[in-house]
Amino acid sequence: MGSVLTMQEVEAADTLLTAEDVALKLRVSKDWVWDHSSRRLPYLPVIRMSDGALRYRASGIEEFLKERERASSLRRKRR
Repeated sequence: MGSVLTMQEVEAADTLLTAEDVALKLRVSKDWVWDHSSRRLPYLPVIRMSDGALRYRASGIEEFLKERERASSLRRKRR
């Protein structure tokens, strides 16, 4: 039998983070987060709000980290 998640459980699992939250999680500066949200590779997955604020899904940041880890691993194997 399948499990039905409540809206609170879904929100807790995939909260929206600010640029500052992401910077703390990745241990980088907020400027780095802003740069990688639009201009520089690797791009961070970002949600642009109507007022210009940037938000990031926690799951998107986790996927970004996994992708970077895979890319690092592939580069090491090629050498």
